Amino acid sequence: MSAQAAPAPAGAPVIEAKNLSVTIATPRGAVAAVRGIDLAVCRGETLGIVGESGSGKSQTGRAIMGLTPPHARVTAAKLAFDGIDLLALPAAKRRALRGKRIAMILQDPKYSLDPVMTIGRQIVEALRAHESVSKAEARERALEMLAAVQIRDPGRVFDLHPHEVSGGMGQRAMIAMMLIAGPELLIADEPTSALDVTVQLDVLAILDRLVAERGMGLIFISHDLRLVSSFCDRVVVMYAGKVVEQLPASELRNAQHPYTRGLLDCMPRIGADRHPLPVLERKAEWAA
Repeated sequence: MSAQAAPAPAGAPVIEAKNLSVTIATPRGAVAAVRGIDLAVCRGETLGIVGESGSGKSQTGRAIMGLTPPHARVTAAKLAFDGIDLLALPAAKRRALRGKRIAMILQDPKYSLDPVMTIGRQIVEALRAHESVSKAEARERALEMLAAVQIRDPGRVFDLHPHEVSGGMGQRAMIAMMLIAGPELLIADEPTSALDVTVQLDVLAILDRLVAERGMGLIFISHDLRLVSSFCDRVVVMYAGKVVEQLPASELRNAQHPYTRGLLDCMPRIGADRHPLPVLERKAEWAA
């Protein structure tokens, strides 16, 4: 079954990929992690990418960022950020885009923040890597950014090390660091999976507000369909490296592809009497 396309919002997309593929060399041969996908995200829009582990979600985000491993090969008919051909861009210019115009939030701040540097110093360093500002101005902007992600006492948190804050506080600090340079595209790879439900909602509300205020495009990668359906504008469903369905998030319950239907059926429902519990089907023709 071909992927059903959902219309993107009007206006030029901030990121556009056509026939994007990622092939990774392994001792047992090449593995096609992403296979010929198309996607586009406009400013002020949130696109959700869902699928089970190994479906190619994270590799799609890393291909856009230019963070695939050295033994991976990225190809595309088009991979353009704000009209810039990313695959033709020299490595130095691609590196200059990362952090400044395109940023990525990873799953667990414990593995993204430097444990021996204070949170404030890391945010200041991220800003000064992309802008010529004094230490005093960088500190002021870092404090403002910490306040923008709803940290109540920015001055105190500024001087703390990552191990001295909670998971939710660390993720907020990570968001502050990624947004300090004012990116136009943010890729969030499972940013709430390590957090409890209450903190998840707080972090999502922060992201939602900042996307609206700053006019960023946001790619939200997750395995949680319920979260994606309530938070995103459009949803891309991936299976075995391919996009099997695209649709508006508000219509996710009406998905047509059997894989998407299977993911929805596996979601827990309070008060539901379902025996036996549904099992997710996987058919070879879906990956063809």
